Amino acid sequence: MSLNVTVLTLIASILLWSHSPAAADPLQLAQATGTEKAPAATEKAPADGDKAMGRAAGRAVQVKGTVAAVDKENRTITLKGPKGRTITLDVQDPQKLEVVKVGDPVVATYMEAIAFQIKKPGTATPGTTVQETRATSKPGETPAGAIGQEVTVTATITAINKSAGTVTIKGPKGNSDTIKAKDPKNLDRVKVGDLVEITYARALAVSLDKPEKK
Repeated sequence: MSLNVTVLTLIASILLWSHSPAAADPLQLAQATGTEKAPAATEKAPADGDKAMGRAAGRAVQVKGTVAAVDKENRTITLKGPKGRTITLDVQDPQKLEVVKVGDPVVATYMEAIAFQIKKPGTATPGTTVQETRATSKPGETPAGAIGQEVTVTATITAINKSAGTVTIKGPKGNSDTIKAKDPKNLDRVKVGDLVEITYARALAVSLDKPEKK
């Protein structure tokens, strides 16, 4: 997987100041009808003498579909959602493909969350980190797998315009974005030079949706 850090920084910054929930939909399968949970954003209030503040938002979408194709040679499986959209996934363990057939029911859960925290100068360094994790079911269990990715971007506040109600942040690659604050009071709690640590995480878990053989 890969993410455009510039776009990520912009989207996350809008989240930071507009208090909107993250928009989940990079997964075509999740565009189909499913069960969605979107908890409200929560804010971490600063303690006395502590300049840090933060906010987080997340959502999860669950859809049911079927196996549309199994490619043992290339170790891939294609899933089809209830609206006909498809997605092809890599399978790390080829043995899993031996027990999966076209037409088998599957359930997929896509989750994503985004959070930010304001940090004082010197407590963090501008930059970007990416972590990926994978998990799979054990032999004999219902075939299932999950993949997750977490991207953390640390940007610097370079300008604050209280009259216009905006703040400008500069990403680790030098790209700058000016964001409109929905709540102008937030601008009283940050200063030029403060750092914004933005963490975006997403995960996809897929498993067969049928009872195990006894």
